[in-house]
Order: sequence, then structure tokens, then C-alpha cells
Amino acid sequence: MTAVDVPGLREVVAEQPYQLLFATVSGAHLYGFPSADSDVDLRGVHLLPADEVVGLRHGPETLERMWQRDGVELDLVTHDLLKFARLLLRPNGYVLEQLLSPLVVQTSDAHAELAGFAGDCVTRRHAHHYRGFARTQWQLFGRTNELKPLLYTFRALLTGIHLMRTGVVEANLPVLVADLGGPSFLPDLVAAKAAGEHLTLSGGPAPELLWRTYEQWLAALVEAQERSTLPEQPTAEPHLHDFVVTLRLKT
Repeated sequence: MTAVDVPGLREVVAEQPYQLLFATVSGAHLYGFPSADSDVDLRGVHLLPADEVVGLRHGPETLERMWQRDGVELDLVTHDLLKFARLLLRPNGYVLEQLLSPLVVQTSDAHAELAGFAGDCVTRRHAHHYRGFARTQWQLFGRTNELKPLLYTFRALLTGIHLMRTGVVEANLPVLVADLGGPSFLPDLVAAKAAGEHLTLSGGPAPELLWRTYEQWLAALVEAQERSTLPEQPTAEPHLHDFVVTLRLKT
């Protein structure tokens, strides 16, 4: 599946047990290198009613479900608003990418307001998130020789660099390659991965070139963090607190 069936996914999110502030598509579709057999990663925020927060029986902070629908594997994860707000205040690039994903399945006024706080959640410490994720994927590529972790490696590095330089979250690898002058071999690898989610690297860049390129962009991320004018700590906490309280009291 290389295109997102948004109308079909709207039916999926409508079936969820709690009100959703938003639902977006993450994963390979967001990153710009889905395969014909890629699953669809749906991410979002649900709102627990007040009686499932203040009483003895607390509702689920996180809901997770994986299943097949019309031959496509769906992976749905939603967090309660309070948990998601706390994650936003950490150097967690995933939640920023989910919140700001342009692949929107369901939205609301609350989604737009929450997205408006995103800029005040971005810090220099987010570079650690992207470095750590890139290293993990690079090690996975070393064990499997699969295209997927190799592309995830460079996607993480380039997203981190772009974020440190601009304060803007950009998760799409082809866009990042064009904006940052990324490795010239990546478009060919993106095209190759379209044929299958777990294809291995074959006839591509030599291992020595891949290693040098990885080290080069890892160093570039470290330098971008050192030069970044982003703050060390988020400043959105007071706004997020008021936002969570206001919405919770409305339920």
C-alpha cells in the first residue's frame, strides 16, 4: 500500500471508544518511503471523560490495536490527552511528528490548538532523540541489511538536523534530501523500497560509502545541535496545563 486511503481510515477512527481530538498517519507513509505492503500507522489523542480520571476506576492512558482490514495491516495507537501533553514536554520527536503530520485522518479545533503549542515544545534536546533513533536503526541495518532501517537511519538524522536549524518538524525523507542536499543515493533506495517492506540492499552503495555517509550526517546533527538557538527546555507547560484542564472539564 503506497497511498493512504483517508476515507477508509476515517471509518476506522469512528469506531474508537473515546472521543478523538485527532488521528494522523505516521510511519513510512509520513516519512515518504512506503512500500506496496506497508502497514498503516495511525496515531492520535483520545480524551478520557472526567469520571474515568477523578474516580477510582481510571480509563486507559494508551489504547493499542493491530489488525487486518481489506488486506492492509493497521496499527492504531492513541494516548489520552494528559499523557500526550506530558510526552510533548519531553524531547520526543515521535509525538511532534504525529501531532503535525500532514496526513490527517481526523481533526478538530482542539487539534489545531494543540498543534499551536508545538513550537514551544521544541528544544535542543530533541537532537538526542534523533541521534538515538538513528543509531538504533543503523545497528539494525547492520544485522539485517534491509532497506527499511537504512532509510529510517537517514530520515532520523536529516529530520534532527532540519529541526535544530529551523525549529520546524519535517519528517518526509525526499523533502529533507532536497532541502538539505542529503545523500544522493537515497532517492534510488526510496524507489527500491517501494517494491517491498523487507527488501534487502542489493547493488546499492558500497558499505564503506554508507558508513562514511552515516558518520558525516551524524556529525552534522551534533554540530547542528551545538549551533542551534533553540531553548534547552520547553516553554509550553503553562499553556498545555490550562488546555488539558479546560478540555477535561468539558467532558
